[in-house]
Amino acid sequence: MTVGFFYLAYYIPRENFWLTFSIYSLLFGGMLVLYFLSAQLKWQWIFVGGLLIRLSLLLAIPKWSDDYPRFLWDGELVKMNQNPYLETPESWLQNHTEGSNPYLADLFEAMNSPQYFSVYPPLNQAVFFIAAWGANLDTKTGILILRVILILGEIGVFFGLLKLFDHFQLAEKRLILYWLNPLVIMEITGNLHFEGLVLLLLLASVYMLRKNRNAISGGFWGLSIGMKLLPFMLVPTFFSFEKTRKSKAFWVGSAIAIVASFAWLLIDNSWVHFLQSLKLYQGKFEFNASIYYLLREVGYWVKGYNVIGELTPILSGITLAGILYFSWKRRPQNLLQLVDLWVLVYLCYLVLQPVVHPWYLIPAFGLSLFTGKKAFLIWTFAVIFSYQAYGDPNYSESPVFLFIEYSILAIAIYWDYSKTNTKSLLPT
Repeated sequence: MTVGFFYLAYYIPRENFWLTFSIYSLLFGGMLVLYFLSAQLKWQWIFVGGLLIRLSLLLAIPKWSDDYPRFLWDGELVKMNQNPYLETPESWLQNHTEGSNPYLADLFEAMNSPQYFSVYPPLNQAVFFIAAWGANLDTKTGILILRVILILGEIGVFFGLLKLFDHFQLAEKRLILYWLNPLVIMEITGNLHFEGLVLLLLLASVYMLRKNRNAISGGFWGLSIGMKLLPFMLVPTFFSFEKTRKSKAFWVGSAIAIVASFAWLLIDNSWVHFLQSLKLYQGKFEFNASIYYLLREVGYWVKGYNVIGELTPILSGITLAGILYFSWKRRPQNLLQLVDLWVLVYLCYLVLQPVVHPWYLIPAFGLSLFTGKKAFLIWTFAVIFSYQAYGDPNYSESPVFLFIEYSILAIAIYWDYSKTNTKSLLPT
């Protein structure tokens, strides 16, 4: 498996879909073999194996994602006491010729969105700054620093899962499904995405709730929002859970963390461009969608043009209505039921979104390991079909591969939610 991950990370570009798919499938199969045949495998061996795989990728330049140049660009601006939200990279180079250098020029050339304002929250910018500060104008060093930070976060996730599995009396071998999962390893350690840190903060929130340290729990949840915004949609679930609904400490802790995370956007009215980028992202980009694509085709048939501007707010409204409904309907009575509800909330969100990058699945997948639900585990395999688009010269998505991916997911969702799974609702 280490050889397979090494080959994927160092030698196979995302454009080579069939080779990527073949090796990814073998790695996913290897993970399942270890899971089903290793009933007595101790967590120490699982940890060492997964850590060695991650360490083998330390020097790889991300081949499946070109987001890292923007990470390093934003960090470099912060290091120079520049505000990364005020100007697009394109306009910054035009307006600051005296501050430009070959390093920034190289990052600009490698960037996938130089004409857009930064969409990364301030906590992300803090990590970018650390990487820029240590990189000393060297891309490879910056990548290495980002990767070390994310691996440390992954180690935290491993031990967070281990601790909570022990509390909920769940089998330790479930760790295999996260720690050796090819999507998790390639998208976090390989491609430098921050969803692993989001999962770490959500696990810390659950752990602190278990310890009745509600203020700290709220703080960790607030920090997860500061890292990737998306956990904000869990608000209704906390109102439906009596322990958090009635806890002033929880809401004070979360408010302090959110304010501390986002107050930086008040500087120079940075929030204006930040929200503009979010709105543009929601109203322009499309990738690996399911229900949205079906409705978009109806829009083409009825109106003759892409109705993304009209569909996005409608689907967002449906998502909000679904989250409110399920939060009210389920009303969790214990922590496992709360986590189970979180998984459902993430599922509602992702199946209705116009953009579903593979790494978006990781927080929900990690949380799903506390439940009897298998949809996100299966999706971590099926989502590899989305990479077919990069093998097309025009980055055109194939309806056939999308159909295969979401047919597999639909079957898994039906299997999970067509019957009551009492194992996912164990009392705390």
